[in-house]
Amino acid sequence: MAETTTQAAEPKKAGWLTKLFGFDGSKMKVSTEIIAGITTFLAMSYILAVNPSILADTGMDKNALFTSTAIASIFATLVMALYAKLPFALAPGMGLNAFFCYSVCLGMGYSWQFALTAVLIEGLIFVILTLTNVREAIVNAIPKSMRNAIGAGIGLFIALIGLKSGGIVVDSPATLVDLGTLTSGPGLLSVIGLVLTGILVVLNVPGALLIGIIATALIGIPMGITKFGGFMSAPPSIAPIFCKFDFSQVLSLDMLVVVFTFLFVDMFDTIGTLVGVTTKADMVDENGKPVRLNQAFLADAIGTMAGAALGTSTVTTYVESASGVAQGGRSGLTAAVTACCFILALFFAPVFTAIPGSAVCPALVIVGLFMLSPIKNIPLDDFSEAIPAYLTMILMPMTYSISHGILIGLISYVVLNLCSGKHKKVSWFMIVLAILFILKYIFL
Repeated sequence: MAETTTQAAEPKKAGWLTKLFGFDGSKMKVSTEIIAGITTFLAMSYILAVNPSILADTGMDKNALFTSTAIASIFATLVMALYAKLPFALAPGMGLNAFFCYSVCLGMGYSWQFALTAVLIEGLIFVILTLTNVREAIVNAIPKSMRNAIGAGIGLFIALIGLKSGGIVVDSPATLVDLGTLTSGPGLLSVIGLVLTGILVVLNVPGALLIGIIATALIGIPMGITKFGGFMSAPPSIAPIFCKFDFSQVLSLDMLVVVFTFLFVDMFDTIGTLVGVTTKADMVDENGKPVRLNQAFLADAIGTMAGAALGTSTVTTYVESASGVAQGGRSGLTAAVTACCFILALFFAPVFTAIPGSAVCPALVIVGLFMLSPIKNIPLDDFSEAIPAYLTMILMPMTYSISHGILIGLISYVVLNLCSGKHKKVSWFMIVLAILFILKYIFL
């Protein structure tokens, strides 16, 4: 009787998990989804420290920014978990926050309230584009070879992020980049972490990336790199930045330019992340297109609007979600776990923000390797496909931007195929996109 009761309970548990998060008990494990969610959080938890640091340069309250960053990430990631039912996490985007601060506020001289208004308008336009299926049409226009290249390019980009945050790759005025110090400090800890995590991966240890992050962070304590400044603290108030919009210049040309730039970068960062990671995880339909794409886009758009109201820059789907997918995360349960980690981070900020870049570096580098496998599906002997795919891959890490890789890759695809007489491969929609992208680079 007890055995029958247990067997009856399992389908019931799988039933509500399926309804809430799209969890498939026949293919997925709850423990795997939990580990994947925690891994994703640890890989992107740096945003809790970095985003407030960047946006505070505009004059915004840094403590309030920590709370708004966490709450915006929680809200948007839960929308992704419950509505899109996909294993992707969202947070204020890197690059977008820098544009918000250093271009709009410090460069153009506008207030952070103006910039938040631009983010709100961008999010609203995103909702409209998503509901009218324009964003999905853009994804469908991307050739299959480029979709595979996007995944590989993101892998290289993730690896560069990890190497830079771990001190293995550093700035150089002579050569742009150079090798950091590997015999001491963060560089040495990153090397130790890479060796340790690599061994765990080779041995197929479950949760290898998560174990590697935690173990490397602990090793960093006696080295003086991992520094705990406390254990618990109450979340600071977001009152100084909550719903602080400025609509006085909403019809100005500068507002149009700012909104358009936010829109382009956010759109193609999100498209690149979703296409690349879902392709790698084989979360695609029979035509090779990502599943529940429109729902994911809408979660992203809603997150952006909520983030603006909370007082932070554009919220976007995080490329670090690939680390959770690499651990086996396949449903919204992974995203829900990541959101729960962000909730904990609100109260355990000193602990979570103490994890150094050197501890995250090994996970990101190895995830980059995992994402290179779609290269084998690119027809490298067909140069009309291979050259655009190659440009897409190499420009992502070299320009530190997913969107630049996609935009220039698509432009090259259209130009090369039209000029070589292969016009049947190019749809009118791709031509329109290429023209828009060229105008973007000319005028923005």
